[in-house]
Amino acid sequence: MEPQKILLYYGFTPIQDTAAVRLWQRTLCESLGIKGRIIVSAQGINGTVGGEMETLKKYVSQTKKYPGFKKIDFKWSNGTGNEFSKLSVKVKDELVAFGDPSAVKVNEDGVVGGGKHLKPYDVQKLVEERGDEVVFFDGRNAYEAKIGKFKNAVIADVTRSRDFVREIKSGKYDHIKDKPVVTYCTGGIRCEIISAVMVENGFKEVYQIEGGIVKYGKKYGDKGLWEGSLYTFDGRMAVDFSSKTKVIGQCELCEKPTKYYTNCSRIGCHALVLQCDECAQIDVSNGCTHKYSRSFNPDLIG
Repeated sequence: MEPQKILLYYGFTPIQDTAAVRLWQRTLCESLGIKGRIIVSAQGINGTVGGEMETLKKYVSQTKKYPGFKKIDFKWSNGTGNEFSKLSVKVKDELVAFGDPSAVKVNEDGVVGGGKHLKPYDVQKLVEERGDEVVFFDGRNAYEAKIGKFKNAVIADVTRSRDFVREIKSGKYDHIKDKPVVTYCTGGIRCEIISAVMVENGFKEVYQIEGGIVKYGKKYGDKGLWEGSLYTFDGRMAVDFSSKTKVIGQCELCEKPTKYYTNCSRIGCHALVLQCDECAQIDVSNGCTHKYSRSFNPDLIG
């Protein structure tokens, strides 16, 4: 049996006929038997798809034939074949829902005015040279950081991507405006926009990790500045970068170490609950007993 893999990718580039690109991507994936989630907008494309390695290689080859997608960095990780139940290809106003499509300027080179891209090695080098002066800024929802984050990172109190714009403009982080700020997220796409918002709002030295946590973890595993597991928006839910990954999450019921989220069993509640195996068996259908819940966004990819 062919090895099963997951592809995480995005590309910011102007797309004039989004409906045509959507149809092409759906037809391509269906012809190859690929499942997953793809978002197309006038800003570009964003996707997480899974399938057999050789099939995904064909998908990458065909997708890169589109002029604006030639430079896309496809990030590979191991899969089981059960991460996605179906294929979803949608056209949306934004690649990531920040609430104002006009606020993001995109050209053939990507997002205009974003932070400087740093490869994982350059991130390490920056910290070695600048030490505690460097600030890591988590560009994900707060619940994602509960199971994994960069050490001493700033975790914004947000549950949706659009909340970052308000947070950054609020003045709450003005004390780090003159420091080197390294933004990070799963695959890098959210930081493209967050870093641009930071630059626009007076942050002097803004960086983003090229390839996101995925690329950094692949390079350094658990021997670098990252600690814990990576939350993912697919059937895996959590990914470790080595067999020695530290569990930093805590069960919301008993506070035992855990990295697993479960769906709240209460009717009408779609929250994700961080629970250990034992507490996950507790019936909370008569009332939510978790302390910190966040709604799962099926359209958010990375």
